[in-house]
Formats: sequence, structure tokens, C-alpha cells
Amino acid sequence: MDESDASAVRGKITLLPGHDAELTSVTFCILDEDHTMGNALRYMLMKDPRVEFCGYTLPHPSENKIHMRVQMQENTVTAMVAMRDALDELDRVFTTIQDKYQASISSGMEREEAPKPSVPLRTEFSA
Repeated sequence: MDESDASAVRGKITLLPGHDAELTSVTFCILDEDHTMGNALRYMLMKDPRVEFCGYTLPHPSENKIHMRVQMQENTVTAMVAMRDALDELDRVFTTIQDKYQASISSGMEREEAPKPSVPLRTEFSA
């Protein structure tokens, strides 16, 4: 991540009060995100063997933020390092998906017609 990327997201992720001094148990507040990012990020964090627990909540449906709790195994890295690693991995996954999508568009991949059902669909329902 270069300096221009860092300034674009400054303030997007903050630490909530209540973390330990070693930063091995931290609750992050991530602004302008919902279940889409929360679930993907939770998945990436849980793939990390150094992470003992990870979960997220949306504090309220009308608030556009998530709270992500990360607890690390003893004698490993901080939760902040694990979060950065998970975000980097997600960035690589999203870049790969975008590259493959662009390649399929540029190769002239044709859209296929959906297969027809083998049995007639029932359009009227009786009570």
C-alpha cells in the first residue's frame, strides 16, 4: 500500500476501547462497510492459524459500520498485524477476480443462454 492509498483510508478503521496492552485482543470499528466486507474479512482472518477468535457485528441496522473482534493465540503477532495481513490477502483475491473478469470480457466470451427446464413449470397453484 503506497502513501496515496493510506491517505484514502485514514480513519476508516479505528480501535474501540477495551483492548489489551499487547493488542492481542482488539475490537476494530470499520466505517462504511456491511456484511459483504465483514464476512469476507472474518473468513480471511479465521484462515490465519495465529487467530484464536474472530467475529463481527453490525451495531445497528441504520449505522453503516461493523465491529470486528480479533483475538490472537498467545506469543504470536498483534491483532493489527493479522488485520493488515487479512486485508492484503482480500486485496489479492479481489484483484485476481477482477483480472479474470476483464480477461473474459476482452476475449469476447459470449453470454450463454440459460438452460430450459426439462419439465414444464407449474404456473398456477391450487389451495
